[in-house]
Amino acid sequence: MDHQIVLIAGCGLAIMIAASVFARRTGVAAPLLLVALGIGASYLPSTPAIHIEPEIILAGVLPPLLYSAAVQLPVLDVRRNFGLISWLSVVMVIVSALVIGALVHAVLPGISFALAVALGAVVSPTDAVAATAIGHRVGLPPRLMTVLEGESLVNDASALVVLRTALAALAVTTHFSLGHTALDFAWAVVGAILIGGAVGLLTALLRQRLDDPVLNTTISFAVPFLAYFPAEGVHASGVLAVVIAGLLTGALGSRRFTARDRQTQATTWTTISFILESGVFLAMGYQLPELVDDARAETTFGEITLLVLLVVVLLIVLRFLGLAWPAVQSRFGSSDRNDQLRARLSEMGERLDAMEPSGEREENRLAWARKRLARSHADIDFEEREPITGRGLIVLGWAGMRGVVTVAAVQTIPAGTPHRATVVLAAFIVALITLVLFGLTLPAVIARMRFRAESAEDKRDSVQALMRQIGEAAIDALGPLDEQTVDGEPLDPAAVSALKERIVPRLMSGSRQFRDTKPDIREQMAVLQRRYLDAMREALQSERGIGAYSTATYRQVESFLDTMERGFSTT
Repeated sequence: MDHQIVLIAGCGLAIMIAASVFARRTGVAAPLLLVALGIGASYLPSTPAIHIEPEIILAGVLPPLLYSAAVQLPVLDVRRNFGLISWLSVVMVIVSALVIGALVHAVLPGISFALAVALGAVVSPTDAVAATAIGHRVGLPPRLMTVLEGESLVNDASALVVLRTALAALAVTTHFSLGHTALDFAWAVVGAILIGGAVGLLTALLRQRLDDPVLNTTISFAVPFLAYFPAEGVHASGVLAVVIAGLLTGALGSRRFTARDRQTQATTWTTISFILESGVFLAMGYQLPELVDDARAETTFGEITLLVLLVVVLLIVLRFLGLAWPAVQSRFGSSDRNDQLRARLSEMGERLDAMEPSGEREENRLAWARKRLARSHADIDFEEREPITGRGLIVLGWAGMRGVVTVAAVQTIPAGTPHRATVVLAAFIVALITLVLFGLTLPAVIARMRFRAESAEDKRDSVQALMRQIGEAAIDALGPLDEQTVDGEPLDPAAVSALKERIVPRLMSGSRQFRDTKPDIREQMAVLQRRYLDAMREALQSERGIGAYSTATYRQVESFLDTMERGFSTT
């Protein structure tokens, strides 16, 4: 059996790689191919039955998957889209679970209300894996990508909290308490924020002090589990704690980690995410035939068909109804609100300009206020530059694929529960239908919307403008070259002359230009180059806190600085 497990794992990896390559060449979403291949593999002769405990998925697979997505999601984008993300991932998940639970119980009275709500909870969270893969390929606007990714991170926590409450009601009284659900959800959120924030901050501080990529990567592996298990231990949301830890690690990493550590982390977690996501979809297809056999023993084909169709229709209707309110908000009054807000900000700016600080403390408070004012102006510019239009809301409504969380969570329904096999099979088929229905048609829907992509020239201009801005800020922060010292000693005149002539090209190209200079001069220049690089990073972080540029621009400039840092370390 041990040899069989190794063989199955090896074949699984080969299938994942082949499906990924085929998906890139054909444009078909990889999750669809993996599910189909899993179904086909289950019918091969002598293939063993594989039973994966659902807790292994929830505690061993879901935390690293969520962490991998959260650590790469910019906090700036989450903040700017917080309202829509919260509406879709919290309010609509709870509403969908309750509505689906009520109607399923009414149509099929044999399924208790608590079990029906559990079904509604597991099918309510969307999975952004297939949607974002399609979006990247066909040019979905970055803001819509952020909403999909942010929603898929937070709605997992919402759905699992509702599921946990429904299962508790199923086990104890068979009565579902909305008040208890609200209290449970409130503590799940608060506890997760506290624990996830503490784990993210402490591990980031520890990793900052370690100059060892192996230890740094090892700690990175542990972070999602350090957040998940303590949160679950105090009955908070483990998945939300993982998301908070990932978001905080990503935000702190750009300032506290070295370029090498960030690159290693990105590569490592991209690989882990690929293996885990592909493995879950492959296992989903592999287990489907066995689930069909189990469900036949307790229900009829007609009941299963009715249940699946009812849930799919409700999910589609509720998805678009949920997006109706944001559509109304964006259609009416958004321009007036922005104009009014601009007027108030202008008044605040005039008052700040008229102030004359009497001390250093007041100067710092005034600088902080001006930065917040600049951030508010940048937020308004962002809303006008990248609005979520009706076409964008249509795409968000059609990007309703279900996946990893649905497949894993539904299997936590206790064995022996009446109609368990029916509900598990229904959730699997719902996830499969949404993957096929939305996954195959979403590219055409996005193409039909004809979103305007940012031109290569505009992207280049933004990057160059940000580079100039942080370069000038670094020079202003460090002062004139002639006045700087290294270890208390003034710079060699030859170093000053060379830096004045070449420092900007050097910073802009990252090339190794000074190996032919004298060792003592080269050492001074290396110190100054790193000093300028650190100052540029500080300026980049300050500018990122305001958010006048797009996330893609910040990432490209940060990548450029990382390349320069690695070049300095080998000079």
